[in-house]
Amino acid sequence: MKYLLLTFIGVTMMFNSMAQDKVLTMEEAILGYNLHPKNMFVQWKADQNVLTYIEGTNLVGENAADGKKEVLLTLEDLNRILNTSLRGMPQFSWKDANNIIIARLGKIFAIDVVKKEISHVYKLADGAQNITPNGKELVAYTKDNNLYYLDANNNEYAVTADKDLNIVNGQTVSRNEFGISGGIFWSPDGKQLAFYRKDESLVGTFPLLDINSRTGSLREIKYPMAGMKSEQISLGVYDIASGKTVFMDVTDFGREQYLTNITWGPKSDFIYIQVLDRAQKHMHLNQYCAKTGQFVKTLLTEANEETYVEPQTPIVFLKNDASKFIYRTNNRDGYFNLYLVETVTGKILKRLTNVDADVEFIGQDAKYVYYTSAEVSPIDNHLFRVDVKSGKKTQLTKVEGWHNINMSCDKKYFVDNYSSLRVPRVINLVQNDGKIVKELLKAENPVKDYNFGEITMGTVKTADGKFDNYYRLIKPMNFDASKKYPTIVYVYGGPHSQMVKNTWLGELRRWEMYMAQHGYVVFVMDNRGTSNRGAEFEKVIHGQCGQAEMADQMEGIKFLKSLPYVDAERIGVHGWSYGGFMTISLITNYPDVFKVAVAGGPVIDWKWYEVMYGERYMDSPHTNAAGYEKVSLIKKAKDLKGKLLICQGAVDNVVVWEHSLSFIRECIKNNVQVDYFPYPCAEHNVMGKDRIHLMQKVTNYFEDYLK
Repeated sequence: MKYLLLTFIGVTMMFNSMAQDKVLTMEEAILGYNLHPKNMFVQWKADQNVLTYIEGTNLVGENAADGKKEVLLTLEDLNRILNTSLRGMPQFSWKDANNIIIARLGKIFAIDVVKKEISHVYKLADGAQNITPNGKELVAYTKDNNLYYLDANNNEYAVTADKDLNIVNGQTVSRNEFGISGGIFWSPDGKQLAFYRKDESLVGTFPLLDINSRTGSLREIKYPMAGMKSEQISLGVYDIASGKTVFMDVTDFGREQYLTNITWGPKSDFIYIQVLDRAQKHMHLNQYCAKTGQFVKTLLTEANEETYVEPQTPIVFLKNDASKFIYRTNNRDGYFNLYLVETVTGKILKRLTNVDADVEFIGQDAKYVYYTSAEVSPIDNHLFRVDVKSGKKTQLTKVEGWHNINMSCDKKYFVDNYSSLRVPRVINLVQNDGKIVKELLKAENPVKDYNFGEITMGTVKTADGKFDNYYRLIKPMNFDASKKYPTIVYVYGGPHSQMVKNTWLGELRRWEMYMAQHGYVVFVMDNRGTSNRGAEFEKVIHGQCGQAEMADQMEGIKFLKSLPYVDAERIGVHGWSYGGFMTISLITNYPDVFKVAVAGGPVIDWKWYEVMYGERYMDSPHTNAAGYEKVSLIKKAKDLKGKLLICQGAVDNVVVWEHSLSFIRECIKNNVQVDYFPYPCAEHNVMGKDRIHLMQKVTNYFEDYLK
């Protein structure tokens, strides 16, 4: 039996249609923020075990040990301090035990919640971005392509002064791959500033059309396509006292190597870089002298000639013991696990998380390492702790569902924010041994007045029979078992994605329920290639994107066809980005199965996609020409039989216009009809009111041709 209903986690959900008769509007389906379960934005007060959150219009602190609450700052206090008329408490962060940080109108305010006054104001330059404080009195930021910092007296200092716009300092690099999310790295003592320097001189450009002027204009972006010249990255360290910069001597793999997961040593004397070759098959964890830039040693290496190496996480030094650090990789045992490594030699001392599941490091104290993992179920996320010395493991969250964890500074407590299919949200304060101290929030069902269809979660075997793929299925509103319904398959299917989780309503997009309310079965399934299932499951797509994914999705189609209420002659598919690629792949490779498809921002040919992502999963077009040819959708245009609508942001800087326009041109060459709708001024993700229009367009297309 290839199909399994997940009754063991109680994941069937049905609403009483007699009591709940409202249906979603399109605006509610897309922008209905009031339909999200109530939440609390909880922060720990600096290094204290004090929870802080907004209660009404007040900033409240609650002692985790005794539950004592106090109002730290009222909205009236804040408006008086800032001379404003705010209607609610703005976003903030804690600088220290007495001061919160608020950014407003180009300034950063440090506000003393004890004295109820401004303790400091940073006046940022116009156009300042990537604002990064050092945790003390300095603030770094970028303007255009250069890096600056402010001192406590609001004196601005230029760290770089490159006039060539091809040189970019202090910004994210490598298009945010490899776990990279920023380009500024303060040393622990706050006296040195590490930063990325990106040289895009050799990178090709792609023109984007801006129609906001009468005659229009072209905005050229740097876009390194697979197989073409890429950016060149270096890492500089600026010393505040001397005003001098040195660059790390990174020479492992030539100029087009990747410098990832930057880590400062605890004493601010060394920098650790995970250096990856352009082919993404070799990685060196290197140590460098921060003062001189000199290479010290290679501590660890990773190699994978068959697929790829994918560093995602910086190393973490053990608390109170810098002679050891924690290292995360999926290239040794097939799963993202944590390893304990000797700092001086790079010797792996032990595997800290000895589980056949992907894990995420959460925190540590003097005795334990805390992590979340999928070891209970791939659709659940639980918190564990492991004793560093003994290796003894303890599960700290017990209730089924997806748990998001926020630990206190000393790790004595954590805030557990979780949901499951039938539980909108619960937030608990918990001790580090798993004992619940207090329930902070239990959210009501925000859609209790709406007539929702039945949501079921289950599994279908992968095409190779080795794994279970998890699905989410929604039956039409007011379901009648005697009828046959049209079905929409919503697909993404690409790496670093997981569409099906044991969260509130199964992680659904409310548009899915909107379509169910209008008489459709809606089906979503994660396939091989997606995340949280281990390297074998994820890396099978290497060199031939779309093939294993399609094979798995077709197993899902077999399951759908086995259901007596699914009309096998009326199956449609919809997806965006990688999902757009999957959508067109499915309707052209299986033209007799899919009647209607809507693809958004689709990748058509991987040689037109970016280097970092594309070459990881497909290798270079020079070394894998046959693979690129096999998965290209250009030659599949002639095989289109059903109705296909392609939507595209006209200034998409992720999947550039060359993809969809080339496919359209090929359809014209082969006299194949296809529908096309661009969104002027929209980037890769069509947002706001444009998105309401987009999803109405998608809906209308299925209504016109599938129903």
